[in-house]
Amino acid sequence: MGAGKAIPLVGAVRGRGTSARKSVRLALSVITSLVLVGGSVAAYWVRKRAREGNNLTAAFTISPEMRVLDSTVTTSGTVRLRTGAQVRVGSQVSGIVRKLNVTVGSHIQKGDIIAEIDPRPLEARVEQARTQAAMDEVGVGKAQRDLHRGQQLFVEGVLPAQQKEDLEWQLKSAQARLEKSKSDLAAAEIDLSYAVIRAPISGTVASVSTQEGETVAASFAAPTFVTIIEDNALELVAMVDETDIANVRPGDIVKFTVEAYPSREMPATVKRIDPVATIISGVVNYPVMASIQKDGWLLKPDMTANITIKTAERKVLVVPNGAIQRDGEERHVFLIRDGKQEKRAVTIGTREAGFTEIKKGLSATDQVVVDRPGNPEKKGEKP
Repeated sequence: MGAGKAIPLVGAVRGRGTSARKSVRLALSVITSLVLVGGSVAAYWVRKRAREGNNLTAAFTISPEMRVLDSTVTTSGTVRLRTGAQVRVGSQVSGIVRKLNVTVGSHIQKGDIIAEIDPRPLEARVEQARTQAAMDEVGVGKAQRDLHRGQQLFVEGVLPAQQKEDLEWQLKSAQARLEKSKSDLAAAEIDLSYAVIRAPISGTVASVSTQEGETVAASFAAPTFVTIIEDNALELVAMVDETDIANVRPGDIVKFTVEAYPSREMPATVKRIDPVATIISGVVNYPVMASIQKDGWLLKPDMTANITIKTAERKVLVVPNGAIQRDGEERHVFLIRDGKQEKRAVTIGTREAGFTEIKKGLSATDQVVVDRPGNPEKKGEKP
């Protein structure tokens, strides 16, 4: 055979057995280590999930609560001038406008002088009426003296009865002329007072139709000098659908905004409901007039308003907005029942101050998850 040294058969077999046993022991050791590590990891995650479940139940669940919410009617409308809030001021007498004290946009107070008419012709009429009254007063004195003398002569039998009666009638006629003269004087003095035109209300001048130096004639109708819009003259007109009008009453609280101030909520109060309907696009609406309580100076006529009318109060079940989840058109919440999460479909209503009304699907004893960790839904999404 070859030149190399021969290996005994028994030794060879013994050597292979020793290697095999070492390999088996190594494999068993590795497997044991993997099992121990896997068990430790599994135990860690079980304990972690248990802790998370306990923390979720304790820290992220609430019970629905009862709250008082407002029943409201939401609609649109306009801001307009209140009936009778616009006054046209004119002249009671004819004459030349000597002075005009206002312009468009001027704010005036009640009693302020708007304009003055040349008073000289009116003053002349007053003096003429005063002179006539003085003359008639002298005539009454003369008639009284003549009657007194006539009565003495009548007693002496010198004066006939007819002449005595004539003297009595002359006195009455003189007295009547004096009364008329006094009335004419009073009328002339009133006309003279009209030469100064004063504001009948406080407000803002909307238009001026006469200028200084012009002659006005008040023979047939009082000419308009200025148009004044009264302070706080605006009112709110809400168009309420016929299905909601039965819930609206005078005195209801109103809140509204306008496009010019979208973030500024203004208060008003329902004053009256128009009995005549207005049909808009085939829908029957009733105009509801509301008096504006505050910030009216910010508004202008014909502004568009978004209006909410508080008609009543009601008790409802609510949960925080963060508890409501959305899945397409469905709204749902997650409950904790027996330590597990349960999905529950709900019907929601109005939202107010961070809470959502639950019309159907929950009771006051349910434990609702407010904010689930790792929740893929968008929080606070509006329905």
